[in-house]
Amino acid sequence: MKIAVSGKGGVGKTLIAAGLARGFAERGLKTMAIDADSSPNLALTLGLSTEEARKITPISENKELVESKTSTGYSGVYRLSFTVADIVHDYSVSTPFGVNLIVMGTVRSMGSGCMCAPNAVIRALLRHLIVDRNEAVVLDLEAGVEHIGRGTARQVDALLIVADSNLKSLEIAKHIHDLAANAGMKQLYLIGNRIMNEAQKKAVKSFAQKNGLNLLTFIPFDEKVTEADMLGETPLKHKEIASMQAIDNICDILLKYI
Repeated sequence: MKIAVSGKGGVGKTLIAAGLARGFAERGLKTMAIDADSSPNLALTLGLSTEEARKITPISENKELVESKTSTGYSGVYRLSFTVADIVHDYSVSTPFGVNLIVMGTVRSMGSGCMCAPNAVIRALLRHLIVDRNEAVVLDLEAGVEHIGRGTARQVDALLIVADSNLKSLEIAKHIHDLAANAGMKQLYLIGNRIMNEAQKKAVKSFAQKNGLNLLTFIPFDEKVTEADMLGETPLKHKEIASMQAIDNICDILLKYI
């Protein structure tokens, strides 16, 4: 089960990714969560403390690791073939919810010289995690369409596109959907998040129908999620929260149909 979660920044995709990872782990699946966002905070959502999260160096920023994998000894020339299984063993972090976490970081420009080496490592590592390893993998992608455009998420079993009822987030969801569909991805699903009332639910449903998006489910807005964030604790600790229950239910849907 390989799932990627994408969407406009601020729509709640990280909480959904963390909830899915926790849900898969609780269902007995060995689970890896990958933070591939340029502003990583999946570690906090998966229950690590601020101090623990700050100690994690994203793979793309680990110059010693990248050099050990790609260096040829010649300036501007790097290896394209190397093993990455050891990175999973050495750099994944255990979290309180039974999920292992790897913080990838991101490569901002495909053609920016020295950034090619970290990009090669990230690509190889993502492919290893998605294609070669027999475990559940949940990717929290960078906001927007960056990873879809670079092709790093094309081999997942399903792409979940998160949006709220705001037209801007829905338009970005459509852009992500179209780009992914053109890249050959088949299992594309829209999730309406932070839904407060029937009017918002109707707006998301209407947009999905008009634009050919497959609406998977709705996740209700809940003040308790905001309260947990204000207190510096992950909402995943509170299974009684309606939104957490809705996210957990997505695990059953995915396991049944994908």
